[in-house]
Amino acid sequence: MEKPKKKIAAPRKPARSRKRKTVYSPEEIHEIFRRFSVQRPEPKGELEHVNAFTLLVAVVLSAQATDAGVNKATRDLFKVADTPEKMLALGEQKVGEYIRTIGLWRNKAKNVIALSEALIRDHGSQVPDSREALVTLPGVGRKTANVVLNMSFGQPTMPSTRISCASAIASGLLPARRRNRWRIRW
Repeated sequence: MEKPKKKIAAPRKPARSRKRKTVYSPEEIHEIFRRFSVQRPEPKGELEHVNAFTLLVAVVLSAQATDAGVNKATRDLFKVADTPEKMLALGEQKVGEYIRTIGLWRNKAKNVIALSEALIRDHGSQVPDSREALVTLPGVGRKTANVVLNMSFGQPTMPSTRISCASAIASGLLPARRRNRWRIRW
């Protein structure tokens, strides 16, 4: 009886580098951002908010949701809770009732309450103005921090995926020879 031959495993491929590649040179990227700043010196987001705290909450809620859906859910919420103390007083269940139309609302309600607690405890109820401090808050990642820093504190940051590539192309912010190669990933 013949012994079965052992299969030899193919050599593993080396792990791919996490560095993202772009078709643009650093000079072209600089020019794109220069054109953004000329076209929209004070960019406005689509999310409705009344202060830095409500902007932070709205951006946290906007993950996996549309801005229109978030605005619809937060209009009534922000009328009754526009500070961390008021949000915490509502409690997770009541916040959940306001944001029930947004996907993943149970987890987001927990994050909003935990976020409010952390702001009260660690930052004197104020939204911090540094990325390092913002990303330590529950439900806040780098993109959320960048949006808040830019819109509330006027700090220049890398744009988030919330900036419309289509509007940048349509408004002529990109050089004509590069319009069909809009592949920058943020």
